[in-house]
Parts: sequence; structure tokens; C-alpha cells
Amino acid sequence: VQLPGVWGGLVQFGGSLRLSCAASSRTFSSYAMGWFRQAPGKEREFVAAISRRVSSTSYADSVKGRFTISRDNAKNTVYLQMNSLKPEDTAVYYCAAGTYLGSQRGLYDYWGQGTLVTVSS
Repeated sequence: VQLPGVWGGLVQFGGSLRLSCAASSRTFSSYAMGWFRQAPGKEREFVAAISRRVSSTSYADSVKGRFTISRDNAKNTVYLQMNSLKPEDTAVYYCAAGTYLGSQRGLYDYWGQGTLVTVSS
């Protein structure tokens, strides 16, 4: 599966932004999908993940209650709705595809190009 670049952007503190990642694969529905992010000078970290059939989701504690991951298998697209954004959410965000739902980077075989999300204070 190929994962394209994702459009990010600049948003103010407390604002919202939705990231979309449209995969170019007929087998999209057979992959668990995840979102990760990497802030300057830090390691890439898990943000959220969703199972193949949308039955399960997982979130990092830092984004629970603010971010929502979803997917539309008919459109081969995974979304990350980000609300109540904080400056500490500033990072390059990546979508990823893997066989199993989880927070470990090693579970994901395919990665999209990252996009910068900047939250101004």
C-alpha cells in the first residue's frame, strides 16, 4: 500500500484540524492504520490507531479526549480529527499501515510522507 503525503497546516491554540491520508491500494481495508508524530528533537511517537474493520481504536494518553481517528474503507482513507490543539501538539505527523493494531512503530510496514502541524500559542 502506498501512503501519500498528508496536508497539515498552521492552527492557533485551541483550534482544530483534520488530517486525511488516502491510500492507493485496493487492500486498504486489510490494514490497521495508525498516526504517529515527531516533534523537533524528539523520537517519533504513537498518536492513534484504528483496526481494519473500525471495531477498535487506541490513543496515546496525551491526545485522549481531543483527537479522534476514523477511517472510510470505501474511500481508502484514514482521518485524524484534532481538537483543542496545544503548542505541544506541534510536530510532523505521519500515517502508517500495518497488519496489527498497536502503538509500536515496528507493527507498521508502510509509512506516508510526514506533514508539519504547527500550533501557535
